[in-house]
Amino acid sequence: QVQLVESGGGLVQPGGSLRVACVAPGSIFRFDDMGWYRQAPGKERELVAVISRGGSTTYGDSVKGRFTISKDNAKNTVYLQMNSLKPEDTAVYYCNAQRVNYWGKGTLVTVSS
Repeated sequence: QVQLVESGGGLVQPGGSLRVACVAPGSIFRFDDMGWYRQAPGKERELVAVISRGGSTTYGDSVKGRFTISKDNAKNTVYLQMNSLKPEDTAVYYCNAQRVNYWGKGTLVTVSS
């Protein structure tokens, strides 16, 4: 079974920063666009950011200017750098391989004082 494995979640104060990471199998990572989504309690899952195979990026409106998606092809890893975090960023963050639609199990990010 294909596994996408997220890491790096945790508790951070408002205004702080956090970086989450997702490792994917090379067979997926090299040929697919990779995305981050999030789901807050009682809300639908929403797009956070996507990075294409060529490195172009797309962001959800609520995170533009604060979050940055990047990837390390040598490590088959996609990152989400989150700055200026707000309590409303609290959610489970999921990694997704776009074309094959594989998902990780998620990592919880909690923004609270």
